[in-house]
Amino acid sequence: MTMYEKTHETSSGIIHYWTNDIRADRKTLVMLAGLTADHRLFDKQTEEFESEFNLLLWDAPGHAASRPFELNFTLMDKAQWLHEILQKEKVERPVLIGQSMGGYVSQCFMQKYPGETAGFVSIDSAPLKRCYVTAAEIWLLKRTGPMFKAIPWKLMRKTGIEGVSKTEYGRSLMALFIDSYTKEEYYRLSDNGYRMLAEAMEADLPYVIDCPAVLICGVKDEAGSAKSYNRRWAKKEGLPIMWIENAGHNSNTDKPEEVNKIIRDFVRLLKE
Repeated sequence: MTMYEKTHETSSGIIHYWTNDIRADRKTLVMLAGLTADHRLFDKQTEEFESEFNLLLWDAPGHAASRPFELNFTLMDKAQWLHEILQKEKVERPVLIGQSMGGYVSQCFMQKYPGETAGFVSIDSAPLKRCYVTAAEIWLLKRTGPMFKAIPWKLMRKTGIEGVSKTEYGRSLMALFIDSYTKEEYYRLSDNGYRMLAEAMEADLPYVIDCPAVLICGVKDEAGSAKSYNRRWAKKEGLPIMWIENAGHNSNTDKPEEVNKIIRDFVRLLKE
């Protein structure tokens, strides 16, 4: 089955996204990659699901093919643009599958468009609700970009590759993503991403997950406090959490078979 590259124009730039043949009789999986990654992060999921479900993936604004793009947007802007793309494709009640930053976009989508999401799969992401973070954590998020710039590029690249994955496949994929940017582009994109995240948390919105959801987290996820956030998220919200052994922050690339099974089992239980 073929995936088709398409575009969506915004006031800040053109978003590139991919779909298979969208059919009204199938559920739609929308897969949203994390910061600095692109749609190829979900290659193993695309291979697995393209004949079974409608698929929609994007290179997030400012990422990969979705450049040049003005970095003047918010997470809510990204949610709005995603909604516009779904409307264009005549997709209703998608299942949002968000890895890391993609999980934050998913929560903003549910906040802005309540009742429009059929299911939510969080992969190595974390909650946006203000109650989960301290003022100090938000302060640090706002300064992560400048702190990154103080790190030599070779070390930054090495950390960006090895810090998110525990497998050769996952790390080689992350190297492809990082090497598609100049050093300056990577720093700007990271700075903008962490700033958006801090602002979304500061907004102190309800960020209600108004659909069935499942949390997925790698046991060896070393990105910030991801594991701690997921434990608290699962307990406070009563959400099921699936721990992936020997997987890092990009658990869907480290253990695709396990993650794919969780996604398929979850989606099959959703009501039409």
